[in-house]
Amino acid sequence: MVSKAKKPIALPAIIDLDSLDGIRDGLIDAIEEGSVTVTASAVERVSTNALFMLISAAEAARRNHYEFAIEQPSVALTSAIERLGLDAQFSGMMRG
Repeated sequence: MVSKAKKPIALPAIIDLDSLDGIRDGLIDAIEEGSVTVTASAVERVSTNALFMLISAAEAARRNHYEFAIEQPSVALTSAIERLGLDAQFSGMMRG
């Protein structure tokens, strides 16, 4: 499968249970179209469920032979990843 242009997704400042459905729907649509770039510079707070959703989205993109990248991860996002011991799961997708 040929990778199409990357579809950008910008994460909001607060990623909690209230915002997960909308983000998930956007990720699903983007992954069906091609490679995905998630911009995470605005993230101030992120739930554990959101981190697992990003891991799942990256795996879905990989299965579809598309790239999945998280660009400009905020300190809050990287701190949450480290605190939960998810560094290995995110290492291949983090940019900048």
